[in-house]
Amino acid sequence: MKKVLLFLLLTLMVVATGCRPKSQNIVPLGEDFIMPEVEDVVMYQVNPRVFAPSNSLQAVLARIDSIQDLGVNMLWIMPIYPIGEEKSKNSPYSVRDYKAVAPEYGTIDDLRMLVRSCHERGMGVILDWVANHTAWDNVWVTEHPEWYTHDSVGNIIYPPGTDWTDVADLNYDNKDMRAAMIDAMRYWVDSVGVDGFRCDVADQVPADFWKTCISELRAAAKPRKLIMLAEGANPDNFTAGFDLNYAWEFMHAIAEVMKGDAKVGKLVAVDRHEYKDLGHGKYKLRFTTNHDESTKETPVKLYGGQRASMAAFVATTMLHGGMLVYGSQEVGYPEPINFFHYVPVDWNANPELREEYKQLIGVYNEHPALRSSGKVTYFDDDANSVLCFERVLNNDNVLVMVNVRNEPHNIDVPPMWNARNVVNLMTGEEQQLGKRVSLQPYQYLLFGNR
Repeated sequence: MKKVLLFLLLTLMVVATGCRPKSQNIVPLGEDFIMPEVEDVVMYQVNPRVFAPSNSLQAVLARIDSIQDLGVNMLWIMPIYPIGEEKSKNSPYSVRDYKAVAPEYGTIDDLRMLVRSCHERGMGVILDWVANHTAWDNVWVTEHPEWYTHDSVGNIIYPPGTDWTDVADLNYDNKDMRAAMIDAMRYWVDSVGVDGFRCDVADQVPADFWKTCISELRAAAKPRKLIMLAEGANPDNFTAGFDLNYAWEFMHAIAEVMKGDAKVGKLVAVDRHEYKDLGHGKYKLRFTTNHDESTKETPVKLYGGQRASMAAFVATTMLHGGMLVYGSQEVGYPEPINFFHYVPVDWNANPELREEYKQLIGVYNEHPALRSSGKVTYFDDDANSVLCFERVLNNDNVLVMVNVRNEPHNIDVPPMWNARNVVNLMTGEEQQLGKRVSLQPYQYLLFGNR
């Protein structure tokens, strides 16, 4: 009788397990975890190869409190999948297996622990996803060669117009490949509990695929929310369902302005252009660097020194939200970082710079006008060397002034702020504004209502 009861119990367990929806097969998210709204996202890009030469997911976890302390609420983790060995350049964007973690970084349990730890601290996690191409030794190449683009004589090719010879170009005319790609992405949502994806070279993948993909992922994840970031600039990123895409145009503009090759007015023009007809709830991810840019130059070198890099960061992130910090910029790492290889970063360097980033992110988090759909008003500067604007949302008013030149400048205080009692949001000091403000080279000022 006991054997019969045990058999029935085991049978019921198997049936119950088999009937469970896939979207429930995830690690605990943390009882108090609430996904940040898109407009509130402060993203921190994790390049595992600056944390440790091996078991780097564990090294990231060891620094998770320090990362949280900056004020960020979303981690974007660069690709952690096994890297192709055939024709290899050791790029993490050459994916050999979409459903595995590379031994270099650790194990899937390490990733699960990292995701859970982030959720417990109120931070979401998105994974980098490479949908445009695979490694040459990805099993898809041998099992499904029809899933790839071929030349006139039938050879699989690398992505046209690039020098990415270490990867094979995928063919989105193939419906089976599309389904397999969505299945692979859902695997990480279901089995690890990630909160979305940053999608590599999204503009090179058909928008109709992204629309189907994002719709299916979100349906499977309910009631959880997913955040989708496109590494792209096409308007159809948003109609396909992405929440954010890249503010490449603004990044190039701020570099030109800081180098003295363009006037402040260019930033205003680009900001207006990037947000024109963008649509409610859609945002541009604003950054002064990322893994691609830091391969060439770090912010300290690109913008003309540490003070210039901070002026550029304020001008970039406070104007319309969508804040990104690339892991290493907060400690002012001075040399280019080639993400194809391990680069040791001294996380104790420049503590005053890290504290400044923390303060700025704190101001950003405390003032909804800076990070949401608050009204933006730009003010002219006769010298065209000071970016001056006001952000307003309900009773939250913030005035921002950024000197983008390596020389002092005076600027007229906007009439509605003249003689107003304000608080310096970086120092907490109260003062009354006069008719003019003097700014030292690369100085910025953030004022709020007293």
